[in-house]
Amino acid sequence: MADQLHPGVLMFVAVRHIETRVVDAIVAAGFDDITLAQARVAARIGDEGSRLTELAAAAQVTKQTAGAMVDQLERAGYVERIPDPSDARAKLVQFAPRGREVLAVARRVEEEIRAEWEQHLGVRRLRELTDSLEKLREITDPWA
Repeated sequence: MADQLHPGVLMFVAVRHIETRVVDAIVAAGFDDITLAQARVAARIGDEGSRLTELAAAAQVTKQTAGAMVDQLERAGYVERIPDPSDARAKLVQFAPRGREVLAVARRVEEEIRAEWEQHLGVRRLRELTDSLEKLREITDPWA
């Protein structure tokens, strides 16, 4: 047991693999002006858009850092700011058409990885892993 890596480190290794594959695919698809840091912030944008403060909290960066990332993503045409229908003073960040194209590439790669993991682990073990990680969200993910 002493030689085994902590489960958190093992999860980090898997996440790093996914991020690398996704960013590589995005760059290969011609979107070579997005950084990993920007992608990490963009990955937290909700389906209906997200407030900057929510993105910052979920990405665990300062509001200023998230704002700078969103500014960069907006200039590159990946996101846009729109009025928040629930609060006229606030803005939501949502994907622009170019950002939705990148999102489609990311989702395709995520599904490829899921299929590879299922092939490697088998359906039952991948389901158990997924169920276990969903259960861990109860105590690890304040944004769930």
